[in-house]
Amino acid sequence: MKKRKKQAIWEREWELLEKKENLLLIKYQKEKASVINKKLEAIVPYKLQEKLDLAFYKAFQLVFEKGTKIIEMTYSKEKQENDYKIRAYSANIRKNKKSVKAFSKQAGIVNLRNLMFSGIEGIGLGALGVGIPDIPLFAGLIIKSMNEIALSYGFPYDTDKERIFILKLVETALYRGEEFKNADANIIQLIEGSRSIENDLSEQIRFTANALSKEMLYMKFLQGIPIAGIVGGLTDAVYLKRITDYAELKYRRRFFQEKIRVSKV
Repeated sequence: MKKRKKQAIWEREWELLEKKENLLLIKYQKEKASVINKKLEAIVPYKLQEKLDLAFYKAFQLVFEKGTKIIEMTYSKEKQENDYKIRAYSANIRKNKKSVKAFSKQAGIVNLRNLMFSGIEGIGLGALGVGIPDIPLFAGLIIKSMNEIALSYGFPYDTDKERIFILKLVETALYRGEEFKNADANIIQLIEGSRSIENDLSEQIRFTANALSKEMLYMKFLQGIPIAGIVGGLTDAVYLKRITDYAELKYRRRFFQEKIRVSKV
């Protein structure tokens, strides 16, 4: 009886997760390019895309090569790991809805904190007309947010394999239509283990940098114009929310999948 109850708790949460994933899939499949992006398309310099690609690529390289220790100074990795162990112990003992939802609640708290910082940073630099130079800060904040989501669900983030997975989540979150549907299906296959990671870290950095630069091209151009750049700066928080909302669901899927597997043993 107790084993069935434990299994049912995780499976009920799994059903709720799948509903949220399906709603997101429908939403992103129907999405079209931003109206503002279309209006700015005619005035943005031709070479800006290539410049933005390179800026994001170098930013992620810098973050992974030298920035991890700096990022970890902004939160206590040890405390978050210990907090996860406490939540995991509580969920295994109590086996109730509150203890199971504690994981996504913690992920939501760290996401909100990082979104608030992103908004302040983007608006501040936008008011000064700082666009492309803010990319290393934004890339660092993306990775910080992803690291903290991973910690919320008990996953390490300091191996190349996990970094590639994180970058794939970032890339996928920025797609729309059939492109999103196909990329999301690939992410699920990676989580299930029916697909393996095929590219190396450098290649994935390039793919993710390209997706970010393509999606944020026009807003970064606008952010480089003093005062008007406030609008462009706001998009840092908008895109960070899009990325972290998607990533949280996929880390939750990994976590629940493991819990359900263990509960059936």
